[in-house]
Amino acid sequence: MKVHYRTATMETRREPLDIVTGLASSGIWDTFVVYEDPEGWSVAGGTAAEVLLTPRCIRTTRDGVVTEERWNGNPLHRIREFLADLPMADWTAYGWCAFELAPLLAGTAAAAERDDVLAHLVVPETEVRLSGGRAVVRSLYGAALATVEDAVTDAAAPTAGTRRPVRVDLEAGAADYLRHVTSLVRDIRAGLLQKAVISRVVPVPEEIDFPASFAAGRRANSPTRSFLLSMGGLRAFGFSPETVVEVDVERRVASQPLAGTRALTGDPELDRKLREDLLADPKELHEHAISVKVAVDELAGSCEAETVAVTEFMTVKERGTVQHLASKVVGRLPEGADPWQAFAAVFPAVTASGVPKPAAYEAISRYESQARGPYAGAVMKVTQDGAMDAALVLRSAYARDGRTWLRAGAGVVEQSRAERELEETREKLMSVSRSLVARTDRPAEPAEDTGADETGADDTGAAESRPRPPR
Repeated sequence: MKVHYRTATMETRREPLDIVTGLASSGIWDTFVVYEDPEGWSVAGGTAAEVLLTPRCIRTTRDGVVTEERWNGNPLHRIREFLADLPMADWTAYGWCAFELAPLLAGTAAAAERDDVLAHLVVPETEVRLSGGRAVVRSLYGAALATVEDAVTDAAAPTAGTRRPVRVDLEAGAADYLRHVTSLVRDIRAGLLQKAVISRVVPVPEEIDFPASFAAGRRANSPTRSFLLSMGGLRAFGFSPETVVEVDVERRVASQPLAGTRALTGDPELDRKLREDLLADPKELHEHAISVKVAVDELAGSCEAETVAVTEFMTVKERGTVQHLASKVVGRLPEGADPWQAFAAVFPAVTASGVPKPAAYEAISRYESQARGPYAGAVMKVTQDGAMDAALVLRSAYARDGRTWLRAGAGVVEQSRAERELEETREKLMSVSRSLVARTDRPAEPAEDTGADETGADDTGAAESRPRPPR
């Protein structure tokens, strides 16, 4: 028998960003996901059903019953089956997939430990959807519906203005990063691969207020998607510059590769010159072109061949503190296919991994000492009627086990210069670092996120904690 969500619709004059961050700060839920896409904002709170994937097993929770089983073959099939069998009518699942899911799907899971979380999705007890001045609140429980209705109206949004900005040393790990890029360029010239995106971790020296930092950052950024989540001990927010994959109920598929970067300073004349430089740089054009080719080839493998096309090519998109070369590749799944097939075909995004992907996984494992977890993975929502929207996790902040960190990378090809790739990571990190505010209220101090490190933090990986399953 199907279980139906109870629904209430209300008009609201509050800014959606204030509503979603107010709900996230309210303490109503321990587990929640905020997701912004072109349809508006969604807030998923509580857990009606849950699926969690590790290299060792799949753990599912339904009606309070936890089941753990080993998996064989493609674990995405088991996730799809679990969701399809749920009793809730018109469900939407929200969650995230780790970068390390990709080498596991490819059969090279050496980077993943047995308890690493590779995917974590929940179907919420309560859901709020905001669009066009209207809030639609859905809940499986009447009392929760009333509570959330009140919170949509009254929950106070966090304010960054009265909080102390957090200092972040953007030079953490810079020397190691320069060496790694130089070594990777040698690998590419030796014919081991064409491109890899390697990243560095920047520790955040104190606990931040995630909803307040997200709100401040969202006002300063222009992402294609944004998210704020608390799941299984992992907290994260981000301003995604591109989607990994979009699938609608008509089986239409789109992927949005962005590769090639210059700073976006706010000075119109300087930004124009940087844009012209980006469009004329052979290194950036090459990096973008090979990424688009991979995206086309991947969609061709899962879509009807005659439907695959590049509908945008090498336009420039502004994303917070940077501007990117951007393209869009589209296709259509065959009859009977589901969105997980499209996701498996393109994940992880070529723009955050490399070309060819298996060789890029090896390079990433060689030059990055810590697992990526959600970084360069995906935050997603999946609907019962066959739609999926998966955002690439970049320009993000993360916290787990009392540690907080940022992470950014750059695409390295044969023409790369180590100093420029390092500068690119700084430009990307500033999309997030400038918006971080402390969790506790203290007297304000001047914030510097590009100066010397006053905390003594370095890129030892201490701030990069592998996500673990909730216990």
